[in-house]
Amino acid sequence: MTTTDAARRAGTPDTFLIRTTTGDGRRPEQNLRARLAGAFAMFRNGKSLTGLAILGFFVLIAIFADVLAPYSPTKVDNSARLQPPSAAHWLGTTHIGEDVLSQVIHGTRGVIVVGFLAAVIATVIAITVGVIAGYVSGWKSESLSALTNVFLVIPGLPLIIIVSAMFEEPPLVLIAAVLGLTGWAWGARVLRAQTMSLRNRDFIQAARANGEPLARIITVEMLPNLMALIAASFVGTVTAAILGLTTLSYIGVIPVTTYNWGTILNWASAQGAFGQNQWRWYLPPGLCIAAIGVALSLINFGIDEYVNPRLRSAGERARAMKKKGLDVNDAVTTVRSEPVREAGRTQENTGND
Repeated sequence: MTTTDAARRAGTPDTFLIRTTTGDGRRPEQNLRARLAGAFAMFRNGKSLTGLAILGFFVLIAIFADVLAPYSPTKVDNSARLQPPSAAHWLGTTHIGEDVLSQVIHGTRGVIVVGFLAAVIATVIAITVGVIAGYVSGWKSESLSALTNVFLVIPGLPLIIIVSAMFEEPPLVLIAAVLGLTGWAWGARVLRAQTMSLRNRDFIQAARANGEPLARIITVEMLPNLMALIAASFVGTVTAAILGLTTLSYIGVIPVTTYNWGTILNWASAQGAFGQNQWRWYLPPGLCIAAIGVALSLINFGIDEYVNPRLRSAGERARAMKKKGLDVNDAVTTVRSEPVREAGRTQENTGND
């Protein structure tokens, strides 16, 4: 006898049965954990793992910058100006003898902090506005949709320039907040559209009929099914925030005392490093920007492969072919056949026996 049958014989109300168990015999909390595990399966393919490895490398550099950097980024050595790479200075020095490697390492911290902080702010706002606007109806949904459309047309970079002009040295937290407040609208629109399709599903209607509160329906029933889109929105916001920070630093909007990769490029450009072919000064921060962009793109590609059923099936088919030693790019797939005895010969041999 199952737990459900025993409860029915004991006179337990059906509503209680619906809330405590599901069709597969598991509790809602167990189904939630299963859905969350399935949602994070998007990070199990090779593209996502490679991107996460590269991104994790930069995160570790940002955390342990004080330990990894051989010198202070502001330490001046007048006797070692514009020195080429050596054992003392792996990436050479600047025009006033500052160690380029130390500046690149310390600049990683500002890029990671601004990128992730802006992404967290934008993602939280996008989830709140987008999911609520997609679940409710009437004037509430239309009002939130109109608010999203307004923020879609607000330019982020000019707003940051205006805000930065009000401060002598604008903190990175302020820059991240402005980038996050102006970068949530696209994610909210996507989440609103997906939520509108989810609210009519059977499991959502069952939860509403069961009297579940709105907060539980959104957090337990909807968010696990939106996890892939939320992750894609988060990754895209990190990319936009990092590019925005480095662009503002390069054009001189952010003070040069705030070290990041864009600040290093600003100093190199101001001192004519591009014309003098001082590649060791401007190439490392440029490669770092490209590397972290590639990492975020790989993560996003992995998420797209997970979300799109066609891409997911194509990726699984390609991996299966590689395991069998077949070339994925071959136009014709070799079919291996085993010799089969003819039916007539088999019957003849049987009759002779």
